[in-house]
Amino acid sequence: MIRIVFFLLAVTALALGAMWIVERPGEIVLVWQGWRISTSVTFALVALMALLVATILAWSVFRFFVMAPGNLSLFLRARREERGWRALSRGMIAVGAGNLQLARNSANEAQKILGQEPLAMLLAAQAAQLDGDAPRAEAEFRSMLAQPETRLLGLRGLYLEARRRDDYPAARDAAEEASKSDANIFWASEALLEFQSIRGEWDEALATIERERKAGTIDKSLAKRRRAVLLTAQGLTIEHNDPPKSLVLAREAAKLAPSLAPAAALAGRLEARDGSLRRAQRVIEKAWAIAPHPELAESYGALRLQDSAKERLTRIKSLARKNSEHPEAALAIARAAIDAQDFVSAREALLPFAATPTQAMCLMMAEVEAVEHGDHGKAREWTSRAVRAKRDLAWVADGFVSERWLPASPVTGRLDAFEWKEPPVAPAGPILEHVVEQGFVKPAPAPAPVVVPPSVAAKPSQDILLVPEDARPRAVTKLPAIAPVIAEPPLPDDPGLDPEQDDDEKAAKSSIRGWFGRSA
Repeated sequence: MIRIVFFLLAVTALALGAMWIVERPGEIVLVWQGWRISTSVTFALVALMALLVATILAWSVFRFFVMAPGNLSLFLRARREERGWRALSRGMIAVGAGNLQLARNSANEAQKILGQEPLAMLLAAQAAQLDGDAPRAEAEFRSMLAQPETRLLGLRGLYLEARRRDDYPAARDAAEEASKSDANIFWASEALLEFQSIRGEWDEALATIERERKAGTIDKSLAKRRRAVLLTAQGLTIEHNDPPKSLVLAREAAKLAPSLAPAAALAGRLEARDGSLRRAQRVIEKAWAIAPHPELAESYGALRLQDSAKERLTRIKSLARKNSEHPEAALAIARAAIDAQDFVSAREALLPFAATPTQAMCLMMAEVEAVEHGDHGKAREWTSRAVRAKRDLAWVADGFVSERWLPASPVTGRLDAFEWKEPPVAPAGPILEHVVEQGFVKPAPAPAPVVVPPSVAAKPSQDILLVPEDARPRAVTKLPAIAPVIAEPPLPDDPGLDPEQDDDEKAAKSSIRGWFGRSA
């Protein structure tokens, strides 16, 4: 509408101007070289306008013929690029659909037409990956490093290819290079954090988390949790070599993540060792109220080493009241009560879970029956029941069950991967946890294969040291397997089994006591 108004105004202005010139007649005289030319003003203006139009047309024709070759070249190039982009689009769709032949042909066509276009290079690499041609895919990704706009994409591809062929030094180099190039690259910082966690490079891992926090790739709560995990791991590493520094690290970790049981347990042990008994109690009680854990109860009961077993039981009962409905509270009281020979308290603690006990609860009841009354028949029944009972909670990460907390998963290297939960269900029989020997992680068979960390590829003579030997509170020995015993129908006035006549029963009883000795 506005354009029409302006057009009408322009036409009106021209008409008024023409009328103004016609109403004021005049004559224009030109004398040049003996020639005298005279004409009216109107005719002179019309002639001038015709000359301008003729000049413009002549220039346009001349310009067309002069620029025709270039225009033709641009037209052909545009058509060619359009064909290349169509091939690129077709190839991307073919890669997503899994059409190898179409993807390969489209990638070749796109690269032939578009050359070093980033998307064409990416399509060629993806087609090679779809074809299973790892060397060609790696070559394509390496060619991307030459261009600034495709450098990070090439590093990402080289990282994934290195992980596929288990070349962890090369994968770490690619992740480090990408992280240095751009702190906002989340995959690079996460991959670098995994490698640093597996190798026990705590200071470097803390620096990586700080970069992630500043870049905004992780939120503050996650950064605090991860920092607490790393500080706890570092504190456990130097617990016996440098207790003062370990205490400082444990305090900060417990403050950042009060629900992290290993941090609270470590802080409690070191505070008590330093003479700050009240502070040790507060930090453990705070963690217990959030998430009860056996390690918290163990540290709480051992705050004063000179206490008797009954005094430790009293202290454990006071801790259990902070979260009395949790099964770990019953287990903690039962362990301490058995040590104190207070079997009534042990029975009372385990009674609410008699309908659905765990393996540990069944074996504790077997211990109570065998030690308190010498009732080996009932002890055998509880031992047999443990075969079918659900497993106790344990530290589990990526299908890997660990007896002790570890900062990162040995399977994937993921930081803070371990959760205190029920392990994967076994087909039959009670399953004892895997053994941690000499401070090195020796994984039991798991659904997923254990990933070899970069340190092994770089230094084959070294193992992964997630928690060094000197950081472990006590040595763990391999437990004897408890053979399931089938309960026989009780006979009248059964005086019980004669230990001297039944060697198998003696072995089972010894195994039960050994288990409880460890549990307590």
